[in-house]
Amino acid sequence: MKQLFFVLAIFCAFTSYSQSIEFKISGAVVTESENTPLESATVYLERIKDSTLVTYTISDKNGKFTLEGKAFDKNINLLISYVGYQTHKQAVVLGKDEINLETIKLQTDSNALDEVVITSRAPITVKKDTLEFNVNSFKTKKDANVEDLLKQLPGVEVDEAGKITVNGKEVNKILVNGKPFFGNDPTITTRNLTKELISKVQITDTKSKAQAFTGEEADGENKTINLTIKEDKNKGVFGRVSGGAGTDKRYEFAGMLNVFDNEQRISALAGGNNTNSPGFSFGEIYRMFGSGGNVSFNSGGSFNIGGRGFGGGQGITTSQNYGINYADEVSDKLDISADYFYSGSNSENETTTDRENILPDRRYFTSSNSRSYNEGNSHSANLEFEIEVDSTLRIDIEPSFNATRNKREFSQDESSHDEANVLINESSSSSFIETVGKDFSNELDITKKFGSNGAFLRLSLDNDYNTTETDDYLNSVLNTYGTNPSETIRNQFAEGDRTTTGLSASVNYRLPLRGKEWYADIGYRINNNKRENKISTYDFDDIDQDYTILNTALSTDFEYKDNANTPSVRVSHRKDKLFTSLEARYVFRKLENEDFLRPSLPKLSRDFEALEIRSNFRYRFSRKSSVHFGYNLSNNPPNLTQLQPFEDVSDPLNKVEGNPELEPTNNHRVYASFNSFDFQKGTGVFGNISANFRNNEVVSKTTIDDNFVRSTTFANVNGGYNLNSRVSYSKSVKIDTVKTFKYRVALSANTNKNINFNNGEQYASKINALTPSLELTFDWKNVMQFIPSYNLSFTRRKFDLVAFDDEDFLQHSIGIRTATMVPKKLEWRNDIRYNYNPNVAPGFQKSAWFWNATLAYSILKDQGAITLKAYDLLNQNTNARRIATANYIQDSQSTVLKRYFMLSFSWKFNSMGPQAKQGGRRGSFRMMMH
Repeated sequence: MKQLFFVLAIFCAFTSYSQSIEFKISGAVVTESENTPLESATVYLERIKDSTLVTYTISDKNGKFTLEGKAFDKNINLLISYVGYQTHKQAVVLGKDEINLETIKLQTDSNALDEVVITSRAPITVKKDTLEFNVNSFKTKKDANVEDLLKQLPGVEVDEAGKITVNGKEVNKILVNGKPFFGNDPTITTRNLTKELISKVQITDTKSKAQAFTGEEADGENKTINLTIKEDKNKGVFGRVSGGAGTDKRYEFAGMLNVFDNEQRISALAGGNNTNSPGFSFGEIYRMFGSGGNVSFNSGGSFNIGGRGFGGGQGITTSQNYGINYADEVSDKLDISADYFYSGSNSENETTTDRENILPDRRYFTSSNSRSYNEGNSHSANLEFEIEVDSTLRIDIEPSFNATRNKREFSQDESSHDEANVLINESSSSSFIETVGKDFSNELDITKKFGSNGAFLRLSLDNDYNTTETDDYLNSVLNTYGTNPSETIRNQFAEGDRTTTGLSASVNYRLPLRGKEWYADIGYRINNNKRENKISTYDFDDIDQDYTILNTALSTDFEYKDNANTPSVRVSHRKDKLFTSLEARYVFRKLENEDFLRPSLPKLSRDFEALEIRSNFRYRFSRKSSVHFGYNLSNNPPNLTQLQPFEDVSDPLNKVEGNPELEPTNNHRVYASFNSFDFQKGTGVFGNISANFRNNEVVSKTTIDDNFVRSTTFANVNGGYNLNSRVSYSKSVKIDTVKTFKYRVALSANTNKNINFNNGEQYASKINALTPSLELTFDWKNVMQFIPSYNLSFTRRKFDLVAFDDEDFLQHSIGIRTATMVPKKLEWRNDIRYNYNPNVAPGFQKSAWFWNATLAYSILKDQGAITLKAYDLLNQNTNARRIATANYIQDSQSTVLKRYFMLSFSWKFNSMGPQAKQGGRRGSFRMMMH
């Protein structure tokens, strides 16, 4: 039935398409006074009866334009808009023949010169360094949020996780009326602000506030989106609440309240669930289901989403968070913003792992079973003061405070066998760790501008103070067998105190060399960092029945200093479409380490000097296309663990000793990118390639004895590199005013060469990967959406050691997302994924289906909704996986979230703008699967 519906939809779409009028309109735009071609003028067509946008384009560098498409109306209006000029408007009669309007002259707009704000209906406006979209020109469903809106803008793509790219460049900052909105998580903004609040969407290269103040150029690698609230909707209250309960005791709740009073904004949120979501969810499938149930965790048992950390771990996580955000323009000279977040979570997990360890002359096998419980919470508060003393002096102050507390209970049983299945060693351990951390940091920037050619002086001062206190209780037994059997028993308590202080200061002066086209940046930076680390480990005393015997071998008390002074000079050239720069820095670095617990060890003191280079070249052919390439040389010193000259025996199966003779790693990076988007044809081409060559790379060097006990140190190696490239092509076809079809094809190619050691023997591994992908989208506004996708991955791994076999991997991934929005108040969405990997070992799961679905019904005059959700509908979710490296092949499986159903209710309220004066409330509902 569903397939029949889709076929009928396609048939209706193309039937409608065939009844429309095909047109082609061309011409050129120049100034009336001097006949100068106007590049990037907006040329667009509107229906006469309701001013609905039909299509649009922008003029090229010669002022020429071409409009092509299909329309249902024979008589239509053509408009041309350009900043500083009067909008040109004329009626056009569409027919079979191509229409050539010849040359159109735009008159200077005297109101614009007098800085009178004129409202334009142009769908897109190209300014000096800003691309501005008129929200009313882009049609979405009735209750669309900002994410829905962004998906309609040309050149903008939003993936399932909410990550936004513009012409292939990632968006790393989203502002509301020029101010941050709930920190670094853009999805809180894009998924919770509705389109009806927004007037303009402005896209620029990402800059700091100080850079924007001086008019400095950005590096062009990232984009910022600024959402301008409509003037009549910038005062009032809006928000939403939701809650749900499901099978297997699953639940979720969330609430968000926003109070806008022109320049003053107050927002608060709260959320929680036990479904592996970060805790703030309104039922969007991605938020609720964690992108197919896979949540990324780090080795310490915590995870990060949107810049905020959550204690926890693998397995099933229960989390909650609460936050408040405040922003206000106190005066013409002072802007303030602040936010506070509380995040908490706990998780339980069990993991089973089987590993085949590969040595040059033999192999051995390790099996382990572990159980863990993690509980943690964090508090973070951030302030931002923007002080513009006058038009030439600006001060930015950004203090930040974080406090965390984590508890972890962990137990593990592990054993190792040789190729004859003879038991070589076995161990069991249990531990309880409690960690308390506090961190305070502050950033201060003072910028003073001079003259009219861009000269300025900037002073920056950054500091960071971090403390961590740890209590660690450990019980473990290690038995090694063979010719010299031994038993190691530990019943210990370790008390840790770590303090890190960092202070950096810099001064930068911009010297104009020739007008605003050539300039030099002269700078000097000082970085002083100190780390004090004290771990006191005590063995249990059977007589005192307490931990009173100091174990010096497992204790440390050291001070580590990293001080660097870096003078720099950069010469840049900026003119019209070209920007190029060359920067040279020379680093004087001193690393010092002193072990107060072992005074017999020599004090570590190393001096490093290194040249660093950054070069950039960007050229914009037109507003449609540009290229960017450059070269960077950077240096990374070894860290303390890799340098300190003593043997760490805290892990009896892996003893680690630093190498004080290590050299810094040199990274040579070359990169290039190209992007082109044709607004008229709806086509986009994006490509990039980068190469990174590593000299003196620091790698682990491990040897393994007959009892499979590892001894690890570190060494410098040469010859490692990685090459990455990607190209994609997309095209959007507007079938008519309500139906669109889009396809995107992409190809990624990667080559990585790594130099490592296997049981002390150096080897090289080379990995080649090729990944083609295809995604199709058919969108019938307010009726249906169908998005199939396919990814194919080829991987080949080669080794230069005879003992290692070359490996080939092939993996398929198919995804289908569907949505139906008929009848009117009912919305049904599905996300189906299938993964197939034929290269895993026999008995290991080669394929898996994962199906999430949601059925939502709008009630209360669209103010609320009742939703039924199904997670892992086929009950096939598993995180069993195989990892293959040069040193081992590992199969593992741990606790996962299984199938459940949840019934939830959500309600959205809005008293912004005119509704507030009427005393009424207006609600809407949004349920979107990702």
